[in-house]
Amino acid sequence: MHTPDIGSFIKDLRENAKISLRQLAEQAGVSNAYISQIERGLRKPSAEVLASIAGALRVSTPAMYLRAGLLGKDDTHGVVAAISADPELTLAQKQSLTQIYETFRRENARDTDRDDAGTAESAVEEDHQ
Repeated sequence: MHTPDIGSFIKDLRENAKISLRQLAEQAGVSNAYISQIERGLRKPSAEVLASIAGALRVSTPAMYLRAGLLGKDDTHGVVAAISADPELTLAQKQSLTQIYETFRRENARDTDRDDAGTAESAVEEDHQ
C-alpha cells in the first residue's frame, strides 16, 4: 500500500496559502526547523502536531490524518478525503466545501438526535396509557 507523503502535502498547502514556513510554525505552535523536517520527509509528525498544522492551514484534521496514513478510508468521511485530494480545487475552495459538508452533517446529527428523543418520549407515553 502506498504511504501518503504528508510532508509534500503540507508544503503544497502552505505554499497555496501563501504563508512562509516561519508563519506556519508560529501559527501551529511548533518550531520552523521541525516543520521544515516534516516537509522534507525527515520527520514523521505526531497526531497532535498534525492537528495543529491542520488548524493553522485551515484544513480538516481528519483529512490531514487520512493523508498522513493515520486513518483508513473507512475511519473518515470519503467526501472530505475526496475534497482534500482534488487537485482541481484551490485551498480556499477545499476549505469552503469541507466546512459546508461538515455543517450539514452536524445539522443532520442534531435532527436525528431530536427525532430519536421524540420517538423515545412517544414510547414512554404509550407505556403509561
